[in-house]
Amino acid sequence: MMQALKTECKRRIFHYAGFTVLMLLLTGCMYSGGGETKEAAVTNYDGSISRIQNALDAFQESQGILPIVTAGEDVPIYEKFRIDLSKLEDGGYLDDIPKTAFERGGSAYFLVQNEDVDPIVKVMDLVTVQKVTQVQRLVDSYHASHGTWPMKEEIYPDIHLVDTDAIQSSGNRVDDLASVYSGETIPYIIDSEGKVYADYAFDIMQLMERKEIKPQAAEDLRVYLTEASHFVPVKSLPYTWHDAQPVAVLSLP
Repeated sequence: MMQALKTECKRRIFHYAGFTVLMLLLTGCMYSGGGETKEAAVTNYDGSISRIQNALDAFQESQGILPIVTAGEDVPIYEKFRIDLSKLEDGGYLDDIPKTAFERGGSAYFLVQNEDVDPIVKVMDLVTVQKVTQVQRLVDSYHASHGTWPMKEEIYPDIHLVDTDAIQSSGNRVDDLASVYSGETIPYIIDSEGKVYADYAFDIMQLMERKEIKPQAAEDLRVYLTEASHFVPVKSLPYTWHDAQPVAVLSLP
């Protein structure tokens, strides 16, 4: 049965992912392996999120506003609305800031999502942010030296795989990027202007299959990852559903 599941994952994703699938299938499909890693990541944040959610709700009920750090309009949705934990602590809504938070030396920012309707606490993984940011610096350096972006094949419209081999041939190291959802290695992708992102298509595809979700063609599929997990898909592009596959797009229709 395990082999059949891996074969099906390969068949369903290969149409759009190409090289990406060959790399990811080395460790098997999401939820067919790496489940322990995924559950461990979720469990580590359960207590922190519960405490912060309770404090957030109490603060909003008392103050009529959300305790968030002001961010500009150009800040991506999955990096926006960071919770000001010091306000919760100083106001007595939170006994102390969880050690999982960046403010206490942890590797996460806590964000508010669905802020206008039913605010919910989510986690922005700073390890993912750090690795994508580092690859962005290497990509920019490569472009400055060579006059071209380090790109491999186009796997989505106007979006390519980052040519990590070209970067590393110059003596620079590119760290593997582990998905916060599955623990599996996911690729770095790049647009025509040299902007680097994490590619969550593999995670989205497996979630669609596992939950038998039938999305609308124009909706942003990242919302399903956020609803199914504590984590937001940070450093990502929108994804739409096309020919029964998740496809990264530069902007939504």
